[in-house]
Amino acid sequence: MCKYEIADTFFKRFKGLMLRKEIKNDGLLLMNCSSIHTCFMRFEIEAIYLDENYKVIYIEKIKPWRIGKIVHNTKHILERKINKDKKYMLGENVIDEIGGSNDRGKK
Repeated sequence: MCKYEIADTFFKRFKGLMLRKEIKNDGLLLMNCSSIHTCFMRFEIEAIYLDENYKVIYIEKIKPWRIGKIVHNTKHILERKINKDKKYMLGENVIDEIGGSNDRGKK
């Protein structure tokens, strides 16, 4: 199982990965978030866009000082290190990877 930091409040989502020298653990899960940017970030990330059931609906690599795509039906976003060893596939459910249940983040 991967170790993701959880950003489940406005402040945690707002701060995100800005101004960090590196990503802690395997990445950051932005709960109830549908768009991202990499302003004030020092490294490239892989963004995994998830629907409300934590299924992968889009994947992109984003360099610093860029804006991520607006992806229809995005409910949560994983920001993670570029990882050549662990690839996610479209349609894959990542709930087991992030260590939770499908009830996480539903409001």
